Amino acid sequence: MRPNAIKADVLAGRTVAGAMVFEFFSPGMSAILSNAGCRFVFYDMEHTGLGFETLKWLFSSCRGLPIEPMVRVPRGEYTWLARALDLGARGVMIPMVESAEQATRIVEACRYPPAGRRGAAFGFAQDDYTGGDVGEKVRRANARTLVVAQIETERGLENVEEIAGVDGIDVLWVGHFDLSNFLGIPAQFGDPRFDRAMRRVAEVAHRHGKAAGFMATDRAWIERVRAMGYSMIAIGTDQGLLGAAVQALVEHVDRAAGAKGAGAR
Repeated sequence: MRPNAIKADVLAGRTVAGAMVFEFFSPGMSAILSNAGCRFVFYDMEHTGLGFETLKWLFSSCRGLPIEPMVRVPRGEYTWLARALDLGARGVMIPMVESAEQATRIVEACRYPPAGRRGAAFGFAQDDYTGGDVGEKVRRANARTLVVAQIETERGLENVEEIAGVDGIDVLWVGHFDLSNFLGIPAQFGDPRFDRAMRRVAEVAHRHGKAAGFMATDRAWIERVRAMGYSMIAIGTDQGLLGAAVQALVEHVDRAAGAKGAGAR
């Protein structure tokens, strides 16, 4: 079982860039992202309708590439977490983590005994269908799985210190739209209350030896969160990036056509 190539850098607070994919679940996406320099990819199951069969296929497309396949599950329940890991997820992101008790259950679902309560399945996708010493596989699987807890509600923010204190939670990740909604300031990302919340999550993460993560949709967001101490950064959304790129080129075509038409007159 290959180790997680980014986990040490993530936990050391080094900047690690990757992507979140919401729409384009195609066989070439993993290679495209890897070629672009992404070191990880989160395929989203929470908002997209993505199912396990397609997820398994997407994870397979990462084999042999220098990119770590991960997934955001819909909720932090065993049936989502353990199945995703059995299919080959190197990391799992869990929405709306709101308490230390919930975080503890999540970690238990992601770790084999004695560190957790995950059921055993070896010789499957997660270990590339290989044989070998099961005890060593358990050790490697427990060590390589990255557990990302999303802090995106007022309850999660209130209990962020306790959540960060749970051994096995590796990253605190702000879900900015949900967090602003639950703070009563929907999408008001310039509001001082939102800014304080963002800074608090990063500060708590660092104090507990965890990383702080964020999905940045443009350069302004990247610069803002980097200044706050966020180091695991996904670019996204894939449909938004494609739309913006297409729009920019279409506008350029239209401007060029307009200029040519004006010159002809």
